[in-house]
Amino acid sequence: MTRILVVDDEPQISRALAVNLQARGYDVDVAATGEKALDLAARTHPDAVILDLGLPGMDGSDVVAGLRGWTTVPIIVLTVRDAEADKVSALDAGADDYVTKPFGMDELLARLRAALRRAAPSEEDVVVETEDFAVDLSAKRVTTKAGEVRLTPTEWQMVEILVRNAGKLVTQRQLLREVWGPKYEDETHYLRVYMVQVRRKLEPDPSHPRYFITEAGMGYRFEA
Repeated sequence: MTRILVVDDEPQISRALAVNLQARGYDVDVAATGEKALDLAARTHPDAVILDLGLPGMDGSDVVAGLRGWTTVPIIVLTVRDAEADKVSALDAGADDYVTKPFGMDELLARLRAALRRAAPSEEDVVVETEDFAVDLSAKRVTTKAGEVRLTPTEWQMVEILVRNAGKLVTQRQLLREVWGPKYEDETHYLRVYMVQVRRKLEPDPSHPRYFITEAGMGYRFEA
């Protein structure tokens, strides 16, 4: 059974999320603080995390950073902070998506399903190799001579789409639609944030990318 960790200090929201998730067949753990969330995550190893940023004590962004130290499970942030800078900050910290409060339950559950699909293993057996790293499309893993590179599910989805279309321009709109959904076709700041992270992890010189090329105003291209 797919296990979801819900982290929110508002009992009504936690209860509503737990009821709706359990009704759809998910196993649910609930935490009201960041400290409890990290403890539960370490013990139960959830398949995804739904996390409020405004927690008592440890801030939600610190919880994201703590989780990203050892796991790549999808993290969907709940926040009342609707400024673009706050959203970018949450994504930059390692979150895969965000939902602004108040939110629609159906939309949140759709985002969760999409995040879980992005994290699901592929059955294909294809490895794409470059001079600096290898991309295993079956195992959803990237390795260098130094070992495995940890990518978040969203980072992996971007890499996978670009690698599968090696040598071809993938438009900004196409990437946004395939990774986040059709409602996100204008959220180009998502791409900027995640491409910086991907290059930092995989490019030998991130400021002068060799593999993940920007086509200004159009999109991105992977060159092996």
